[in-house]
Amino acid sequence: MAATLKNIKHNNTDIPVIFEKHNTLPIFNLQLVFKNSGYINDIKQPGLTNVTAKLLNEGTLKDGAINFARKLENRAISIYTSTGFETFVVEISCLKQEYKTALKYLEKLLKDPNLQNETLEKIKNLQLSKLKQKENDFDYVASSNLKKISYKNSALEYPSSGNIKSIESIKIEDVNENLKKVFNLNNLIVVVGGDIKFKEFKGEFQSILNLIKPNSKKEDIKKIEISKNIQTKTQIKDTEQSYIYFTSPFYIDSDSKDSCKAKVASFILGGSGFGSRLMEEIRVKNGLAYSAYGSISNKKSHSHFTGYLQTKLDNTKKAKDMVEKIVGDFVKNGITKKELDAAKNFLKGSEPLRTETFSQRLNRSFMLFYNNLPFDYPKQELKKIDELTVEELNKFIKSHNEIKNLSFSIVTK
Repeated sequence: MAATLKNIKHNNTDIPVIFEKHNTLPIFNLQLVFKNSGYINDIKQPGLTNVTAKLLNEGTLKDGAINFARKLENRAISIYTSTGFETFVVEISCLKQEYKTALKYLEKLLKDPNLQNETLEKIKNLQLSKLKQKENDFDYVASSNLKKISYKNSALEYPSSGNIKSIESIKIEDVNENLKKVFNLNNLIVVVGGDIKFKEFKGEFQSILNLIKPNSKKEDIKKIEISKNIQTKTQIKDTEQSYIYFTSPFYIDSDSKDSCKAKVASFILGGSGFGSRLMEEIRVKNGLAYSAYGSISNKKSHSHFTGYLQTKLDNTKKAKDMVEKIVGDFVKNGITKKELDAAKNFLKGSEPLRTETFSQRLNRSFMLFYNNLPFDYPKQELKKIDELTVEELNKFIKSHNEIKNLSFSIVTK
């Protein structure tokens, strides 16, 4: 059965529910997705939402992390909280016969999260330890520096893990206040499926909804613009090779009618591994790197082109210049029919792999709804890709001249 869009009305709030019946296996999966609630809101205190999610994975105040985890494990129930840039997600997975029990445990967790200083300090210490270790992870350093120059003074300036100063400053009151903001009924999207009846689930789910309040008005995510300034930031480290990360603007919306063109262009330029322009020119023809990757990202909150490679210290400038040349030629001359045919064959042939599992299908259905696209959009998209001509794609690529405005973050010796 394909996913369907349903609705639950609670406290005069209409809550969209993406539901898929799955009779083949006796399973249950539930995701409470709070939009506009990820680390997009961490501009004043980077890492706060990540710490908040980790605290919800520490069980209840009454049971503590170990006892609560043991109770879940005894019934093969998983309750896990995570955060993305735009969303905050609480997910349950279990066998069908345990789903009512799983909902009760979720209710206990939401009523009585392990909000105590001891738990918070443990999370902070682990986070600080990871951040200090990453100071010698040069891929991380180069990537972080790129965000700082391309998205300065926005929530995208820092990774979800925050930085040492901000993590050290987080207090239990900050987490408590953040939980109240995150659990906003007006931002909730429910994604549920399995071998269950929707009407029965709707009744069992009311106790969970009673714990989530409509804290504020619905707000659409505001687009964060990437910096238009072309910059290069170089950081010197004791390294045996250079780490080169790059990005440029790419102006497109997540629900754009041209999304399929961006997908194909991204695949040809840098997303297809061997055969992509970046890999072929940088590795195969010039031997400047083991791998080179680039992709176009079009989210609700931001869009850009970005990529990376590693190369020998002596080849740093040559590799950087090569990236600029490849992207410039891509805009100027476009793609060939051979490249387009290869992209079409791969994208059409790999489509079944994207919906192999029930979890994949649920996640895809959510993303389609989230981006204001119909559930049958993947079929429409494949048809559009199949009918796409070289002339149409090259016209699209030429219209995005901004992709040539590359900024670089380089870690070298």
